[in-house]
Amino acid sequence: MKIVKSKFGFLGLLLMFLVISSCNMDGIELIHEGKSDYEIVLMGRGTESLNKSAEVLQSYLYEISGAKLDVVNETSQHVEKKKIYLGIDYEKDLEAHGISIRTKSNNLLISGGSDKATKYAVYEFLERYLGCRWYAPGSEKIPSSKTIDLPGIDFEYTPSITTRTVHSKLFYDNTDFADKQKVTHESFPNYVPSARVHTFHKFLPEEQFYESNPEYYALRGDQRLPTQLCLTNPDVLAIVKDSVASLFQQYPKARVLSVSQDDNQQHCQCDNCSKIDKEEGSPSGTMIRFVNEVAATFPDKMISTLAYQYTRKPCKSKPLDNVLITLCSIECDRSAPISEKCTDFANDLKGWGRLTNNIRIWDYTTQFTNFLAPFPNIQTLKPNIKLFRDNNAKWVFEQHSNNPSELFELRSYITAQLLWNPDQDIDVLLTDFTNGYYEEAGPFVKNYITKIHAKIKEDKDFFLFLYGDPSEAFTSYLSPELLDDYSQLFNEAEKAVANKPEIVARVKMARLGVDYAVLEACRKRLTDDYRLLIPTADGKKSINPLVTTLLDNFTATCAKNNVVLMNEMGFTVTEYLANYMSALEVARMPNKAMGKAVVTNTQPKKYAKEDPMVLTDGALGGSSFYANWLGYEGNDMEVVVDLGEPMNISTISLAFLQVTNHIVFFPSKVVYLGSLDNEHYFNLGTINNPLPLSKESKVNDIQFFKLDFDQKRSRYIKVKALNTKTPYWHHAAGLPSWLFADEIIIN
Repeated sequence: MKIVKSKFGFLGLLLMFLVISSCNMDGIELIHEGKSDYEIVLMGRGTESLNKSAEVLQSYLYEISGAKLDVVNETSQHVEKKKIYLGIDYEKDLEAHGISIRTKSNNLLISGGSDKATKYAVYEFLERYLGCRWYAPGSEKIPSSKTIDLPGIDFEYTPSITTRTVHSKLFYDNTDFADKQKVTHESFPNYVPSARVHTFHKFLPEEQFYESNPEYYALRGDQRLPTQLCLTNPDVLAIVKDSVASLFQQYPKARVLSVSQDDNQQHCQCDNCSKIDKEEGSPSGTMIRFVNEVAATFPDKMISTLAYQYTRKPCKSKPLDNVLITLCSIECDRSAPISEKCTDFANDLKGWGRLTNNIRIWDYTTQFTNFLAPFPNIQTLKPNIKLFRDNNAKWVFEQHSNNPSELFELRSYITAQLLWNPDQDIDVLLTDFTNGYYEEAGPFVKNYITKIHAKIKEDKDFFLFLYGDPSEAFTSYLSPELLDDYSQLFNEAEKAVANKPEIVARVKMARLGVDYAVLEACRKRLTDDYRLLIPTADGKKSINPLVTTLLDNFTATCAKNNVVLMNEMGFTVTEYLANYMSALEVARMPNKAMGKAVVTNTQPKKYAKEDPMVLTDGALGGSSFYANWLGYEGNDMEVVVDLGEPMNISTISLAFLQVTNHIVFFPSKVVYLGSLDNEHYFNLGTINNPLPLSKESKVNDIQFFKLDFDQKRSRYIKVKALNTKTPYWHHAAGLPSWLFADEIIIN
């Protein structure tokens, strides 16, 4: 056989095992010198699925050995032929999801408790006993051997997690690849397509009901707001039941529909709802009572709801048997297993397990604010999935980025493998994948993965958040010294496969996360090496050649791999690159404010260490509010820049960030004023927000509020930016909004 890597060790060892085992009386010689006296026999009804499984087995046996076995049914099988039986093994009492692979009387039996399980059994046989690997669509390792000897086999396995989903286009767009990795073809199998999650606003749209019936919605303080529904209002229950009935009628084949809270924590606090929540010991009390009422009306269907954020803690009422609890781990620190750093969630999982057997886990595996950022959580995947498995979760949805992201192929593969069998050795899986997919570059990629995970493990206090930013890690696992090391590892990886363009392209995709982190380090002016501009001999400044190279590589790699999105908010690669070029232009501008003292007259909060000097430090904010932005929550921004001496000025510019789903809005207007004595100010001008907030506003954006005016002499520049209040229709209605600003340019 051709030797390729296996997740169970090197195929060289496997080959030796097979050769030794072929002497065993129970073993069979399936193919000898490219010829076989076996045929594939379909057991039971020859369904379309079973026929396809037989074709898969026939095709791969032919690719490995050159022998093409006939596919026949039970009535047309040949007496003189030995058999590979495919289908239901009536001697095995398999569950619907169980598989069995065994040899008996010189025959091979590959079976499952259902057609789908039989399909998975075929792929398990090819992978486990013949060494086939499917790393990504278009990337497989198939051994080559004219002879296939098998040992005596008696293998049986029933996956504990019976519905396995990895939220990745690699599976959704390539269903055959999904079958090979034994995961679903879609994110919400069997759900009503328009009612998968966060459905309250779909059942009672604010545009339709809020003005006429505010009592349908959540009471927050002394105001009804369309953030959530009032779950003790009988009219709300009637409308939801009617909507659910209509949707099931529209999609009669669907078995599951979500009746679930919208994506915010602004639940109803009216007297009736609060009384129930107090009795139940959790706001999930009103939810479960409400959902039970809906579920009782549709006993033949499954009603899914969320145990998420404010409803995550279990209540006292038991969900009905046709209620599916979708328990979400969104708050958890991803730097270590959930059982270590998110014990509240682990306890909630156990609590729901005491109330119901119908638990669907919604877990998260990437940084949603920065798809491409290094996110060292791979070592937590196995213990987390084992935790879910060991607490009787039969349905696990691992929310990856869907779109291409950091180590996309590797993460998709590893996660799928662990969902099928959480007891696999993660290090063996990683070695198998990196050596198989990146070939000679594999050890360098594996070394990078090992090193970055070791570094975050050393930093016991680091909170690896789903909504974080690489800038948070510049004093931790993304320090300048470590970024140098990671970059060097990928340089060596590219060198190792320099004569293999296809593999070089894979390595470039793998290093995209490190390159992105370095680009952000340069934007933040982290060190003399990591900065946007470098001084030239004539006293001017030019773009750092490192930045130019990285931007060129980043652009080309994203284009080649169809990397379109930077985050879940829809911020595109094109926008990121345009923003970065704007940052380079801003950085190259002469700026009389650079390094000048800044005083804030209103109180900033939390971000940029609440230091107003961030506005004149030359480091530029990116698409995330963690990256160098000075933030104000619920109040206006008022700062004064002291230029040190009176100067003639004619232009002022200040950048603002918008991330609408995190309640970060552009200011409604920005007022610029000048003064010679810091007491008497004169108006320089006002910039109104050219893009007022609406439901159609871009979720993630940066705008420069630039004012040009007739030259004025001034020493002090006062900036007043007026906070945009959270509108009633926003999911965070009732909460204070944020305003984020960075780098004032004065000339």
